Amino acid sequence: MHVISWWRTQFGEPETKRVADAIAREHISQGPVTAEFEARLAEALGVPHVVAASSGSAAMLMALLALDIRPGDEVIVPNRTWIATAHAAAMAGAKVVLVDVLPHLPILDVSQVRSKITARTKAIMPVHLGGRLVDMKALSAIAQEYGLRVIEDAAQALFSGNAGVRSDAGCFSLSVAKLISTGQGGFVATKSKETAERLKLVRTHGVADVIHCTYTRLGFNFRLTDIQASIGLAQLDRAPGRMERMKALYSRYETGLAGLPFVKLIPVDMRAGELPLYVEVLCDDREKVMEHLRLRGIQSRPFYPDLNRAGYLGGDGEFPNARVFGERGLFLPCGPDQPPENVDRVLEALRAFQ
Repeated sequence: MHVISWWRTQFGEPETKRVADAIAREHISQGPVTAEFEARLAEALGVPHVVAASSGSAAMLMALLALDIRPGDEVIVPNRTWIATAHAAAMAGAKVVLVDVLPHLPILDVSQVRSKITARTKAIMPVHLGGRLVDMKALSAIAQEYGLRVIEDAAQALFSGNAGVRSDAGCFSLSVAKLISTGQGGFVATKSKETAERLKLVRTHGVADVIHCTYTRLGFNFRLTDIQASIGLAQLDRAPGRMERMKALYSRYETGLAGLPFVKLIPVDMRAGELPLYVEVLCDDREKVMEHLRLRGIQSRPFYPDLNRAGYLGGDGEFPNARVFGERGLFLPCGPDQPPENVDRVLEALRAFQ
């Protein structure tokens, strides 16, 4: 039986040629190819500065360190996100303060943020989960009122509206299950020249010149390589076509899932410019549905747990909205190179669920 994987994306001859060229020119570690990739990304996002990183998680930690988030500070994070968001804040020494999500969408409920702010709050990290856009206008007003930094986790929202470019820093991921990928990798986008210079220092152990070293600030090795950047340049060329295919795939599911009583598509507002990275549903009897699909050669994935379930974060409080997504959320097969016939097979299997 042909197994339908939960995510499909392609790497091929364009990536191979780019990598071979980089190796032939002995561009291996971070160098001119990475700089070219950064410039292309900055142009595409309409920002003056992009600083590449070894992962999306590293990008968030770099941003926190560059913006002087320190041990003892508090950072507000939504309870529904991949745990990397909270781990980045915790690795910077900050206390993670969790906030519930909206009742109908798994993104930060901005109306609850103000009640979580204390004298120790220094930053807010909104997450544009699955390409869904947080209300940045309202959040920015709160941040300005209290003098807080805003660091956007846009790991799942590259080219989704203006995600990642409306704050002090926007952090993106280039892992495999993203719009474009370098295998692992990430980057930070910022409009601030000062922040960009700090990011570059943090990326290389606080050193601006590795030949004539001066230790200026705390940092680490968070560098992307030219080999990875070569893949990224080829992937960036694929982005426009992928965006259109992902929209078409989402619409195919939207039509096909209508009328199924046990599954509800979690909406993405494409009319508002949101890009549906994944196809996510709320599902009654989630485990039974997953097993039903598995027996028919179809992969699916449950949502990651809510962050308050990580006891070491100390996430006190009740998060009733997030709990619904954590307990019932399911990823259906998707990705920019998922064949339409695979989607039809998934829909046929779901219609046969009893």
